[in-house]
Parts: sequence; C-alpha cells; structure tokens
Amino acid sequence: MTTTATTSPAGAEKAPPAARKRSPLAALGGQNLSLIGALVVVLGLFGALNENYLSLSNLQVIAEAATITGLLAIVQTVVIICGGLDISVGSQVGVASVVSAMVFTSTGSSASAGMLAAIGVGVLVGVVNGLVIVHGRVNPTIATLAGLAAYKGLAQLLSDGRAQGYVLNDPVFVFLGRGKIAGLPVMVWILIVVAIAVHVMLKYTDIGRNLYAIGGNDTAARLAGIDINKYLVAVYALIGVVAAVAGILLTARTGSGQPVSGSEGLELKAITAAALGGCALKGGKGGVGGTLLAVALLGALENGLTVEGINTFWQNVAQGALLVAAVVIQQRRNGERAVGLPH
Repeated sequence: MTTTATTSPAGAEKAPPAARKRSPLAALGGQNLSLIGALVVVLGLFGALNENYLSLSNLQVIAEAATITGLLAIVQTVVIICGGLDISVGSQVGVASVVSAMVFTSTGSSASAGMLAAIGVGVLVGVVNGLVIVHGRVNPTIATLAGLAAYKGLAQLLSDGRAQGYVLNDPVFVFLGRGKIAGLPVMVWILIVVAIAVHVMLKYTDIGRNLYAIGGNDTAARLAGIDINKYLVAVYALIGVVAAVAGILLTARTGSGQPVSGSEGLELKAITAAALGGCALKGGKGGVGGTLLAVALLGALENGLTVEGINTFWQNVAQGALLVAAVVIQQRRNGERAVGLPH
C-alpha cells in the first residue's frame, strides 16, 4: 500500500532563521541607522539656517576637512577592535607632517623622498608604541598618552616650533592637497581606498577574524594559537603608516610641515568617531562603516557651527558630549552596572 504525501498548508512551515533574507534596514543595524538619522537632522538643521550650507562647494569642504580625521578614525577602529587604544595619533601626524616638509626641502624638492621619510617615521613610532605595550607590559592608554607628549615634543624639536618648508610649488603635493579625480578631491579618494582596504581586511580575512577574537577574549585567542603580541605590534605599525599618510596630506593641504597646528586634538576626534560608530571600547566589536558615518556626522556638525559663526570652543564641548553619550549608550546596551552599585 502506497502512502500519499500530504501537502502542508501554505505558511505552515517557516524557513530556518539562517535562510531568511535580512531587510536592508536590518542589515544596516540600529547603530548605523541612528547615525544616519542624526546626520540627516544636522544637515537639515544647518541647511535651513544657511542656504549655502548644502551647496556642493561646502559639502566638498566638509569632505576634505573630514579626510584626515577619517583616516585616523579608521585605524583607531582597528586598534579598539583588538582591545587597544592609541591616544598619540595626532602627535604622530604632526611628526610626519614636519618630516615630509623638511626632507622635501633638504633634498632639493623631492616629494617622493619627503613622503617616504614620513612613512618611515610613521612605521618607527608605531612599532615603538607596540613594543612598549607588548614587551614593556604597559597599558595601551598610558603608553600612547606618553607617546602623545613625546611625539608632540619631537615634532616641535625638529621644527623649532614653527611651520617648516613650502610645498605649494610642487605638483605632487598640490595634486594631493587640491587635485580632483572624477570630480572628487584626491584626499577623499585616499580615504575611500583606505576604508575599503581596512573593511575587507576586517570582514573577509583571517587577520580580521583574529583581531576580533583578540579583542573579544584574548585568553581564548591565545589558546587558539593566535600570536597576540605580533598582531598588536603590527596594528600599531599600521596606525603609524596611516598617521604618516594623514601627515603628508596635512602638509599638502596647508603648504608646509605643521608640528602642532592642524594635528592637535585629532586623537579626540578619532576616538569619538570610533565610539560613535559602534566600537566597543572593551574590544571585539566595531566596523569601518559606522566609523565613517560618525566622521561624516562630526564633520557636518563642526562645519555647521563654523558657518553659523558659533565660537569654536563649543566644537570641543560638542565632541566631548558626543563621546560621553556614545560610551553611555554602549554601557546601557551591554547591561553594565553603575559604579558603586552591587553586582
């Protein structure tokens, strides 16, 4: 006797969760949706207050101004994901900027020599940070706080505290600072290339998976055979390289090597952007997309305050408030107890 298979009523069986397609909004994530909403509000508010705010030329100014912060925020995202922090990135930018201009001048206007020297210094200071943290067993915050002071002092010693060199007669530096490709500033293209490269590394390579593992649980990562020390030194070296690129762009944009001006306070902006973008300061969580949205939000807010003639000191107040807000939201989402309350 043969049995006839019965057909289940339509909708009686549901596809397993893994087989269901995520909606575009769900794929973006709540954190990114919040940032997009905040960005729309900021753009709409300042656009209503000033008709020139949303002009193509001003949006380009916002993008160019946010490029250096964006580069640093991207690598800050990487180091936070693996459980570290780098407070010295602004000072590293200052050193690289000075070195690129001084070597350019001393070699008879060789842009390639100036840029290679800056990147070499970036690698050096990054590796030094990593070695101090790994082999000196110094907390990353303390180690890079020391670097913040030391590299700032080094930039001032090399330059005697003054802007160095003049690069605006060099076509390479002019192209980097003022050139365009397909209507977009070269600086923005550099940010896009770095962002894509880091995103691919984090999401689609074993290196990225290992970085998330280190930040999520370093003991488990070590037991799994991951060489944590090697990864940490490499990450801080990467920060040094990208900070050097940012320093070169600062030189190209301003026309000379800047020991402090243009680089001071970049560490706060980079950390704020990474935290706003969803990086868990304990490590193991974060991504490039959220960080870039946060960079855009900070850039739009800063430019809006400037366009409206609001005292620039309020920009620091706003950055500090946003950083605190980002951390508070993280702690609430993670269910962290308040300090002093029982477990």
